[in-house]
Amino acid sequence: MTTMSIARLAPQVEAGQPSVERLVSETLERIARVNPAINAFITVASDRALADARRLDAERAQGCYRGPLHGMPITVKDLIDVEGLPTTAASRVRRNHVARRDAALVTRLRAAGAIVIGKTNLHEFAYGTTSEDSAYGAVRNPVDTTRSAGGSSGGSAAAIAAGLCAGSVGTDTGGSIRIPSAACGTVGLKPTFDELPCKGVVPLSQSLDHVGPMAADVTSVWMLYEAMATHTREARTMSAATPGSLRLGIPRRYFLDVLDEEVRARFEETIERLRRAGMRTSDVEVPHAETIATVYLHIQLPESSAYHAVTLEREPESYTPPVRVRLEMGRYVLAEDYARAQRGREVLRREVDAALRDVDALALPTLPIPAPTIGQATARLGTVNLPVRAVMLRLTQLFNITGHPAISLPCGQTPARLPVGLQLIGARHATPDLLRLALACESIV
Repeated sequence: MTTMSIARLAPQVEAGQPSVERLVSETLERIARVNPAINAFITVASDRALADARRLDAERAQGCYRGPLHGMPITVKDLIDVEGLPTTAASRVRRNHVARRDAALVTRLRAAGAIVIGKTNLHEFAYGTTSEDSAYGAVRNPVDTTRSAGGSSGGSAAAIAAGLCAGSVGTDTGGSIRIPSAACGTVGLKPTFDELPCKGVVPLSQSLDHVGPMAADVTSVWMLYEAMATHTREARTMSAATPGSLRLGIPRRYFLDVLDEEVRARFEETIERLRRAGMRTSDVEVPHAETIATVYLHIQLPESSAYHAVTLEREPESYTPPVRVRLEMGRYVLAEDYARAQRGREVLRREVDAALRDVDALALPTLPIPAPTIGQATARLGTVNLPVRAVMLRLTQLFNITGHPAISLPCGQTPARLPVGLQLIGARHATPDLLRLALACESIV
């Protein structure tokens, strides 16, 4: 597979080789050829994308170059509004919905010159980790089409990995940007909570939801992040942090207790390579890590059910059965459980802050397992079988609870050539510092 890198393409587009129209046309041709095998798209906006491409070519010819996103064909998870296009959330519940205006993030990306070529498939209402439960069919992993692309932003990661777009915007409530990025061998960033606007995005759990960029490499993710975060066309360049100045904390207890052995091997090899490059590592602790799943569920379940209360009552049959079951579960969470979870959330937030006190970032795998096969219900780890959904969320959902920025980048493959992801977590409100550190790691791993 050949991915599209914004960092590599931008200087070529600035020079007019290729033209934006040619770049978009070739991308649309690849989508037509490749997408039937992976089902990454729900909507392809061919005519609009080509019209935007011709307009941006005319601007460049007149000396108006908008920056590194000028003419870049990107996708948007079909949970995010794009004016005039359906926002289906991969659900029959929203089969008649057409967006009246762009989401705030889409407005910013368009101002930076990006072209939305389509809306990507996902796990229905972002309520899952495999992108299988969709009214439009399962997303398949381009690395191995018998396997899941991860979720819930599975279509975005699959499109990037297959070279069908230069980047995407995903959402992340428990790991939904980082999980598919790890499964497909791409890069995905969950910024600090509330750093990027969620206006115009269908919510899953409003106090846990994040939006963020996905791309083939860290620099391309930075370029998308900058456009979404700054409101301006001016793009700052990013330089990598110096490896010899960096300190990584590794939370081994709980986080490394349940891992596929090949994932464990790739992670330990990566940490050793980073050490040899000059990075210092130390073990750190999150004392109440065992409470993560309980805290997460008692916040996420009722918030999701509250949003869906009307349609869940009016047309429950329109949801896929697994998603409907989870939404119905949220009706039975007591107010005292929700309040208790919010107190637990603050404990975990303080503990992650403390774990980061003497290091620049935390490092752990993104996914405890390689991408599971389509339809796989459990994963065998050691002597036990565990539910795939719970396993896939195990290493990511904490940082939705606490709001810390987190990024996943590739760090090798299993013998079956399935990607493994390295997850890096930074201090709250220091997402650019995390990206500089991730860029340093990318050059080493």
